[in-house]
Amino acid sequence: MLVGRQQRRCYHRLMKKTSAVVYTLALALMLAACSPAFDWREYRSPDAPFTALFPGKPAVLTRQIDLDGQKTALTMTASEAEGNTFAIGTAVMANPGLAQAALPAMQAALLRNINGQITKEKSGSSDSGLRVEATGSRNGQAVQLIGRFVARDTRIFQIVIVGDASKLSRDNIDTFMDGVKIE
Repeated sequence: MLVGRQQRRCYHRLMKKTSAVVYTLALALMLAACSPAFDWREYRSPDAPFTALFPGKPAVLTRQIDLDGQKTALTMTASEAEGNTFAIGTAVMANPGLAQAALPAMQAALLRNINGQITKEKSGSSDSGLRVEATGSRNGQAVQLIGRFVARDTRIFQIVIVGDASKLSRDNIDTFMDGVKIE
């Protein structure tokens, strides 16, 4: 009889330990499943006067571009989430007139990159700049482009999202676009 009680106690202790391990593993799996694809973080550019919310750690790349005959260095700061690219490009033009004229050229270049058709376009104040939404294709896949193009003095900004429309919520679009602060 004493042996039976000891066996039951050992069994109950073992079950408590096993249950604790199972619950811990289940909690870890649930937390991993809940880790957001959109891990929003604030980024302050060391080179251009802007701060932004990116859905992951952004990378920075600078390359030479031609905007309707005006050559300039464009610095792109971008991150990806769920196959969508969130990017801010900045460049400095020779004078404010060239900066303003470069905005339609930037928009046209992005539309060419995706063989895009404009679905929505809006010209705003100098603060809000040109806004555009377009559909097109990239690597044989349908994509959506949301863009904002702003000139401040001699500096130009392109704020864009390019990706699969089915994986882009209005909340994520607004978080990125509204999170960009040009100083």
